[in-house]
Amino acid sequence: MQKITVAKGDGIGPEIMNATLAILEAANAQIAWDEIEIGEKVYLSGNTSGIDKVAWDSIRKNKVFLKAPITTPQGGGYKSLNVTMRKALGLYANVRPCKSFYPFVNTKHPKMDVVIIRENEEDLYAGIEHQQTDEVVQCLKLITRPGCEKIVRYAFEYARLYKRNKVSCFTKDNIMKHTDGLFHQVFKEIAQEYPDIQSDNWIIDIGAARLADTPEDFDVVVLPNLYGDVVSDITAQISGSVGLAGSANIGESCAMFEAIHGSAPTIAGQNIANPSGLLRASVMMLNHIGQQDVAELVKNAWSYTIEEGIHTPDIYKEGVSKKQVSTTEFAESVINHLGKKPRTFLTAEYAKDVKLNIPTYQRKKPANKMLKGVDVFVDWKGTNPDELAEKLTKLNSDIKLTMITNRGVKVWPNGFEETFCTDHWRCRYEVENGHPAAKQSIPELLSNALQEEVDIIKTENLYEFDGVRGYSLGQGQ
Repeated sequence: MQKITVAKGDGIGPEIMNATLAILEAANAQIAWDEIEIGEKVYLSGNTSGIDKVAWDSIRKNKVFLKAPITTPQGGGYKSLNVTMRKALGLYANVRPCKSFYPFVNTKHPKMDVVIIRENEEDLYAGIEHQQTDEVVQCLKLITRPGCEKIVRYAFEYARLYKRNKVSCFTKDNIMKHTDGLFHQVFKEIAQEYPDIQSDNWIIDIGAARLADTPEDFDVVVLPNLYGDVVSDITAQISGSVGLAGSANIGESCAMFEAIHGSAPTIAGQNIANPSGLLRASVMMLNHIGQQDVAELVKNAWSYTIEEGIHTPDIYKEGVSKKQVSTTEFAESVINHLGKKPRTFLTAEYAKDVKLNIPTYQRKKPANKMLKGVDVFVDWKGTNPDELAEKLTKLNSDIKLTMITNRGVKVWPNGFEETFCTDHWRCRYEVENGHPAAKQSIPELLSNALQEEVDIIKTENLYEFDGVRGYSLGQGQ
């Protein structure tokens, strides 16, 4: 018997969770559960995180969490509970199967069967933001080698376990050569360890366009966090309905399973919500805890029910559907069809007693790190870069002013007067030879800048790692 934690959530959450649990009980799933309260009630009680210690303790003890959608109140500084839970529990992999159920669910892509695997903890979702000047705010994009290695290896291991033929990588490393470049580089390194699985890489914009147009060309797609968030919703929608999709959030010790749709408060309490997304997430949960036989039983009964045209209002269509049913009636129909196998859809057959082989990250030998200068970010209300450069060259020492950019575009030396400039300036100081910068150079520069009344808002040291430049050039440099 596997103990899990359950949260019925907000809006339609209790209705679809009750339906899902009824199906799991009827299928004789070997689970027992502790129920916790999270979401809107907890937020409105004054807890801005939306979850209390008792709930955390239950999830961390049971390691498996089945979660219905929750409502985050608007305003008031409330943080996204989903993001908090993914990061606090180390749920690094978001797994979202997106399959067409044509002709029973309308879609333009009847052969679609794609799994989106999204990095879940870092990237811009670190949420590190600052307002630096009157006109400029920033958000830090953090990509780590451990994060890349875990998610990419998970994608290949998932493909091998579920007999998928290809893994595709989507990045934007033609522009973000260091952050997205690292993700792509790790993908290429790990792909070599899986010669039995095809691999390819795409720039995110054309990759997403191709995925939306011809999804049958893709099998497993692995992406950094932000791109994965966007692409996974698009992929779920074009497969037929976001309302049918479930997802798994997998970590080294804990896992969370949920429907991808929201709490839909406008239809709450009407007994018309479709429980399919949460039910499909529960099938992923059953696979995760080693109950593949029950997972097959539930998935096949669900597929048979869809084939029979027994549909909730969100997917009901005249001429295709045979009967429009409520949430509870849909659950009862799935229960009645336990033991049946679909005739149009593939019968679910899952590998038994197999775990994904994701080794613990091993830190590499540190690179030879050499300080080459510093980027000094300045709040300056002028508009002529030459005037700023004249002021800043007075701070030269062994590191000298070599470039000024505005919003990433080089405006000094030899900038264009057509380039629009705001009040946020990146001023690069570098050594002029192959030697490292002196350790005291940057503190002295900052001290002298204070005397010159230069408003420095941020600095970023410039390093080489094993002789390779670890910082981007300016656009136009």
